[in-house]
Amino acid sequence: MTPQAMNDQSPPADPASGPFSTDARAALRHIIEARRDVRRRFLPTPVPDDVLERVLQAAHRAPSVGLSQPWDFLILTDLDVRSRVAAHVEEERQRFADSLPPARARKFKDLKVEAIRESPLNLVVTSTLERGGAHVLGRYTQPEMAHYSTCLAIENLWLTARAEGLGVGWVSFYRPAVLSAILGLPAHAEPIAYLCAGYVDEFDPAPELALRGWAKPRPLSWAVHKERWAQRVTHPFDDAVAAVTGLDAAAMDEARAHHGRLTKPAGSLGELEILGVRLAGMAGTSPPPIPEPATVAVFAGDHGVVEAGVTPWPSEVTRQMVGNFCAGGAAINAIARQVGAEVVVVDVGVNGELDPAPNLLRRKVRDGTANIAAHAAMSREEAEAALDVGAEVARELVTSGARCLITGDMGIGNTTPSAALIAYFADQRALDVVGRGTGIDDAMLGHKVAAVEAALRRTARDVGAGDALGALASLGGLEIAALAGFIVGAAAARVPVIVDGVIAVAALVTASAFCPAAADYCVAGHRSAEPGSGVALDFVGLRPLLHLDLRLGEGTGACLALPLVQAAARVLIEMSTFDQAGVTGKEGGGGQV
Repeated sequence: MTPQAMNDQSPPADPASGPFSTDARAALRHIIEARRDVRRRFLPTPVPDDVLERVLQAAHRAPSVGLSQPWDFLILTDLDVRSRVAAHVEEERQRFADSLPPARARKFKDLKVEAIRESPLNLVVTSTLERGGAHVLGRYTQPEMAHYSTCLAIENLWLTARAEGLGVGWVSFYRPAVLSAILGLPAHAEPIAYLCAGYVDEFDPAPELALRGWAKPRPLSWAVHKERWAQRVTHPFDDAVAAVTGLDAAAMDEARAHHGRLTKPAGSLGELEILGVRLAGMAGTSPPPIPEPATVAVFAGDHGVVEAGVTPWPSEVTRQMVGNFCAGGAAINAIARQVGAEVVVVDVGVNGELDPAPNLLRRKVRDGTANIAAHAAMSREEAEAALDVGAEVARELVTSGARCLITGDMGIGNTTPSAALIAYFADQRALDVVGRGTGIDDAMLGHKVAAVEAALRRTARDVGAGDALGALASLGGLEIAALAGFIVGAAAARVPVIVDGVIAVAALVTASAFCPAAADYCVAGHRSAEPGSGVALDFVGLRPLLHLDLRLGEGTGACLALPLVQAAARVLIEMSTFDQAGVTGKEGGGGQV
């Protein structure tokens, strides 16, 4: 491209005013919807200078803070330089791959993250915080606005390239300092985007990450709020409740029939066969997909009932353990690594602010609950907000690629509100559901029973019959409410959710009060040593896969059950039938030995 060709062009003398024509609006929508992040099938055809000029002019006309135009464009055709960049990108790609759980790592192997050598052209878009001097309008309080402006230039570039028939792929696996050194960028120029561009023989019908099952786009309704963040156009929990349907009977019938054709005596895999049939009903297909990748969501919150003397542990431990989860040092982290699950931590009600971490979701509704022995735990609005948090986390994790969700919890004192919720919804006495939690003595157990009894009496007085939200607000914990939303969110997405111990089953009992069909999508990972666990599981009609006298929580028992859940699906997918294996079936037994 000649220097003259790179000169700015004047804007049209008579720019159109008012709305675009119907055809122009349709063309714009088409260009936006057809844009793809392209990394495959680049053609060696060079990009003509006039096409590249139009693409860069569109980028250069983007709006910018104070009209500072903080961007620059570096055009790369030198294959030696590009190869050095590609080698660095591959190192970072492998570093990321090594951090993934096995199921995610297998999917990641199928993804292509760059076409640095294959594309005929690489474009680097840089940004500077120094363009225009000290008094750029709009940059005084937010210097980073320069980089935001550069993102607008990149989007203009990308859309115009698509309109010209060019594919563009964004490369993100690099360290800015290393890339800058390879490219010889000056200190003031920060690389914002490394783009591969060129003609391709075909554009994918949808984003590659969606086509390959890595992630799915979010609907617009999930992202829209009105006036205040909490005033959503739609509420995640309400949406989830409305979306939950029963298990697919036809898929379950097919799974049962398929079990009868497999090379084993009928029913010989016991509960595993029953679970496989249920998984088919959840997915709506037989055989069901293997429930992987799996993600454990540890919801955390504090509890005012600690002041009633129900636990020897101080509330500060909740915050400290959240840090331990985020650092990967808790029991759930070790077990999740063993079974190949991811762990995220959700702060829905921890007292005080937490330090940011890559696996911490900050969704705080309030700093802990009130003492349920004397007061309602939270307001109805706060209970609704916590339900929304759980449902939103579930749908976001599924959208991001999870195919099995696992409940986790952390909150000093949370077995007390769990017992209260189980007693309320299952119509049981406090004595029948209250346990020793973290190992309390007889005196503290007496305080705990008394606290639950007082909470139940107050709730019976203040909450009307059938008012599930009122009962949750009166007796619950923020993390328990969020777990209830999480369970319903998983059911709405038709993915299995493995529930853990007494806190999780208290959330399940609560979720069932709002949405009875949600329990169909739950797998009881284990029966906790807490008496309320058995009461709750019997109430919702679930049989636990494990009984190991666990009472830690965190999602540990549920996570240990994950391989069994995956095995139930794998049997239906991978076992041979009698016909396939050439094995003679039992006479008159429909192919069963």
